[in-house]
Amino acid sequence: MTIIEAIVVVSGLVSVYFLTRQNIWCWPTGLVSVGLATIVFYDSFLYSDMILHVYYFGMNIYGWIHWKRKSENVDELPVTRMSMPSNVKWIVITVIGTIAWGWAMSHLVLIAEWVLVNIDPNIGWASSWAGGAAPVPAFPYGDAFTTVASLVAMWFMAQKRIENWVYWFIIDIVAVSIYAMKGLYLFSGQYFILLILCAMGFRDWRKSMSESSIS
Repeated sequence: MTIIEAIVVVSGLVSVYFLTRQNIWCWPTGLVSVGLATIVFYDSFLYSDMILHVYYFGMNIYGWIHWKRKSENVDELPVTRMSMPSNVKWIVITVIGTIAWGWAMSHLVLIAEWVLVNIDPNIGWASSWAGGAAPVPAFPYGDAFTTVASLVAMWFMAQKRIENWVYWFIIDIVAVSIYAMKGLYLFSGQYFILLILCAMGFRDWRKSMSESSIS
C-alpha cells in the first residue's frame, strides 16, 4: 500500500496547493487523490473515511463543473463568507452529525439486529454482523468528526466559502493524530503539511474576498 499512499499524498498536496491559488486544477488532481485513498481506508478499517472519500469524489466532480461554469460568465468565481447565523447553523449540524455518526459506528451489531428484525431477516451483511463479524471501527467518534466536518467543509470549498479553511484546519489536527495512531504515517505527515496549506489558503482567499459578499 505504500506506493498508493505516496500517490495519494502527493496528488492531495498538489490539489490543495492549487486550491490555495484558486486554480481549477485542484479538482482533477483531487479526483486522483480521493479515488486511491478510498482503497487505503477500506484496507485500514476506517470505514467512515472510506465513505467520506466516495462523497469527496462526487464533490470534486461537482466543484470542477461549478467553478468552470461560473468562470465562463465572470473572470473567476468569487470567494465569499457566510453570515453569523449561517455559521452557527453549520456548527450545530456538524456537532449533531458527529454524535449521531459516532454512535452508529460504535453500535454496528445493534443496527444489524434492528435491520434483521424490522426490515428483512435474510439480509446477508446484517446476519453476518449480528453473528459477530461486524467491523470494529478504530476511532469511531474521531473518525465521525472528520467525516461529518469534511462533508461540510467540502461543500463550502465547492462554493468558495472562506470558512472551508477553518474547518479543514481543525479536521487536519484530528486527522494527524488518528492516522499516526493507525500507523498511516505518510497520511499523518500529509495532514501536517495540509495544516500549513490551510493557513496559506485562508490568507490568500481573504485577500481576494469581496467584503460585501456576505450571504
